[in-house]
Formats: sequence, structure tokens, C-alpha cells
Amino acid sequence: MKRILILIADYGFGHHSAANAVEEALKETYGQDCVVEIVNPLDDERAPAFLRDEQVNYDNLVREMPDLYKLGYKVSDSSMASNLIENTLTLFLFNLLRDIVHQHQPDVIVCTYPLYPAILSTIFSVENHPIPIITIVTDLVTVHNLWFYPKTDLCLVPNQIVYDLAIEAGLAPEKIKITGIPVHPELGKGNQDQVSIRLALGWNPDLFTVLAVGSKRVENLYESLHALNHSGLPLQLVVVAGGDDDLHRRFEQVEWHREAHLYNFVTNMATLMRAANCVLGKAGGLFVTESLACGLPLILINVIPGQETGNADYVIQGNAGDLARDPIEVLETTCHWLEKRGELYKARSENARRLGRPHAAHDIARLVWAAAMAPIDVSSDEPLPERVR
Repeated sequence: MKRILILIADYGFGHHSAANAVEEALKETYGQDCVVEIVNPLDDERAPAFLRDEQVNYDNLVREMPDLYKLGYKVSDSSMASNLIENTLTLFLFNLLRDIVHQHQPDVIVCTYPLYPAILSTIFSVENHPIPIITIVTDLVTVHNLWFYPKTDLCLVPNQIVYDLAIEAGLAPEKIKITGIPVHPELGKGNQDQVSIRLALGWNPDLFTVLAVGSKRVENLYESLHALNHSGLPLQLVVVAGGDDDLHRRFEQVEWHREAHLYNFVTNMATLMRAANCVLGKAGGLFVTESLACGLPLILINVIPGQETGNADYVIQGNAGDLARDPIEVLETTCHWLEKRGELYKARSENARRLGRPHAAHDIARLVWAAAMAPIDVSSDEPLPERVR
């Protein structure tokens, strides 16, 4: 029996969702031979109040003060600033993380948030009891320097762009593996039985389906859907408010002229994606990664300055989606995709499939399991298989 501890933080959905995907892949592959525990140290009452409060206020900060968020991101994204942050947080979180490690007794620790490896490394150095540390980078292009802690045993990155950034930051090449960002294993099943999935969900099986995903950090979603609702296009709208109760109530009050299916918060996003034709939302790393893994082209309506800028560039430069700065551009993009029997839409879909890595979670599960079974062989250049079976 191997124990695997995954450390997360709740700054957005991505870090937690990546952890869930790895947990699901580990359970699918290794079953009762492993115990997976996901822990957010910043939820503990012993964590400094400013860190706990930052999680709660993160949505408001990035939405209401994007320029300030961008400035903070840039200022902290240097080796000197990263060292200062790591040393400060080690002081604040050393005892808390040490207690978590002692409580869970893991064979390997996976971090889907970048603040923990430096603290863990200090704990293991003091106690002379190293445990393998694996970091999973959850941004596609614009990646903060904190992700690249040199003493991590493995740094798993989404693509060659981030691999090169890790090298520039000083990581040894043998410690870096290109795996993609982990997404729910169900996304790897594709959308072959799309009709049956739609029927089970109560959707129209024949209409072009736009999956719109919101949250408190997504601006212009209501206005964008207003434009599509009055477009006269042959489509249905699937709207997920992302747990934003006010937004959900607002959508419930709309007089829908297109067929619409409304949800507040969902736990079956992978199923919804498999049943959709395209997605509409923000340029978050997980949202983009899941969409590409499912071969869904994206209409991006919101990009947070900093880490999401690169995500948007990755999609647009890969011709897997379009940036729509206002509701009129959302309508124009949708019309362009659907004209000429959907030629542009089909091209965008093919490019999304090309960029997507639907089996990343299983690839990562194999590496995590290997680390739990034995010390990591960082000298191995063995390429990852296309799919771990």
C-alpha cells in the first residue's frame, strides 16, 4: 500500500481540479494499492490569516483590480523575489507542513501549487528524511518563477514552451518531463457517443452546442450570451455559472429564445464538455487544457493579465480558438465558425485536438507511482507513452 499526498491551494479552480484528475487516474490504474489524500494547507486555521484571506478574496482581486494583480505578478516573478517569498513562507508554514507530512506519512508528495516544494525541502533537510516531491505546473505558457524550485525531484510541465522556461530558470533537464496538465480521465474518451450523452442530459441531440462557463472572475458572460440568445443561429446554449449564485439567478430570469440549459455549479464538467461543440469562457489554464483535451475550440472572453495572457496566446496562435473582446465579437466569431458548412469550426476543432493532451493524468499517475515505489531515477530519458494503459 502506497500513500500519496497531493498539496493544493484554492486560488481559482485549476490547482484543485488538477489534483482531482491525478487522484482519479491513480485510483483507476492502481486501485486499492494506493491511498490518495488531497490537502490544502492554507485552509488550516494555523496558516497565516493573510494567506487564508487571499484565497477568499482572489476572485475579487483579479476581477476588480487586474492592473494591480498584473503588477504584483510581474514584481514577484524573479529569482530574487521568489527566494524572498520562499524564505518568508518557510518561516510561516514550516510547522504546519511538517505536521501534515507527519500525519499523512506519504511515500510521495505531489504539489499542484508552487509555494510548497521549498518548504518541504527545508523540512526534509532538517529531519534528514527526504520524500520525493513532484511539482505539476498548471499554467500553459506564462509561468511564474516560483514553479521552478531546483530541489524538486520532478517538475511536470505542459509543453515545450514551459520546458524551456524551466531550463532557463536553472532546473536540470533530467528533472523535467513534458506531460501536459492533468484533466479528468473521462475527457480522454472523446465525444464519440455525443448523442447518447446529450439525450441523458436532456439536451437537443441535433443542435450546435455552446458550453458557456462562468464564475465570479468571468466578465461579459451575461452580455455575450445575450447576443447569442438573440442571434437567430441554430444552436443551444449550456450555461454554467460556476457557483456564482447571483449570476445563476440572473440567467434564470432571462427569456431564452435559443434552447438553453442552466446550471449553477457542476461536478460533471467532463461529461458536459464531451457533449458540447465549443466552449465560451475565460483563459484559465485548466479551462483551456480541458477544452483542448476534448477537442473543443474556444471563444475566450476574459483574460486575466499575467498567467492567463500566455494561455490565450497559446490557443490563438495554435488556431484552436478566438479572442472575443465584446459581445459583438462573440457573435461574429460564432457566425464565422458556422458559415460555409462550418469549415472554420472544423479547422479550429482539429487544431484543438492536436494541442490537447487528454491522457496527461494517466501519464502523471505512472510517474507518481514510480516515485512512490522507488527513488526517482532522474537520469532516465525514457519518453512518456502516448497513453498509460
